[in-house]
Amino acid sequence: MKRHEFLRELHKVTANRNYLEIGVNDGRSLTLSRVPSIAIDPAFKVVTEIRCDVHLAKATSDDFFARENPLAHLRGGRHPLRNIARNRSPFGYWRRTTLDLAFIDGMHLFEYALRDFINIERHSDWAGVIVFDDMLPRNVDEAARDRHTDAWTGDVYKLVEILGRHRPDLVTVLVDTAPTGQLLVFGADPSSTVLKDRYDEIVAEFQVPDPQKVPESVLDRTTAVRPEALLSAGFWAPLAAARNRGTRRSRGWEPLRRAVARYGVSR
Repeated sequence: MKRHEFLRELHKVTANRNYLEIGVNDGRSLTLSRVPSIAIDPAFKVVTEIRCDVHLAKATSDDFFARENPLAHLRGGRHPLRNIARNRSPFGYWRRTTLDLAFIDGMHLFEYALRDFINIERHSDWAGVIVFDDMLPRNVDEAARDRHTDAWTGDVYKLVEILGRHRPDLVTVLVDTAPTGQLLVFGADPSSTVLKDRYDEIVAEFQVPDPQKVPESVLDRTTAVRPEALLSAGFWAPLAAARNRGTRRSRGWEPLRRAVARYGVSR
């Protein structure tokens, strides 16, 4: 299954109410969305028909997330809650908009992708899904930090080890899509500051000169699941239901974590 075919099906099984992507390029992934969307790229060149309500942000992802209320396009970013069921008058507290589905396909260096994840997680629902592209380079040349090939993944594959070591509370699932795989992350915790606090330490350890030493498990895809198997998993509907009910992470994540972890990298 090719990556855009998988993404199309992911929009269906997640039943996402909104969408954000980093790295628009010509718009081939953005054209799959049918919900309010935000697309971020400092140099996009969209040539594909877009069929959703979208805010195209011509900016780096760091600059975009530094804005006040960056998700304002999605239901205004914040909106007042009204307790209509109890027939009370409106009151003035606010509910923060959170992301249901996000796709990271920006600069193909792990430190950029890590910052993208940190920024997105701060605005994500625990029952949402965050997707990294180009996680399974087919050879060492494709995985180089200094691009010298036509097809290029860079070293974003390192996010599997980084998240596994520093954020064991998350579940990561590698997916064997063509041509260069994807990584799905479940269980986002917007309150976590672990990756931000350890960012410099992580970069110092993982930023090494070419050639990159790509793990055999990545090159051989031994821990990646078939996309068809993941898409047909039974946890999608309960995950969407928990998200739509507003179930707290502390109550909803552990029961679903076990179901999702069956497909995880460390299964």
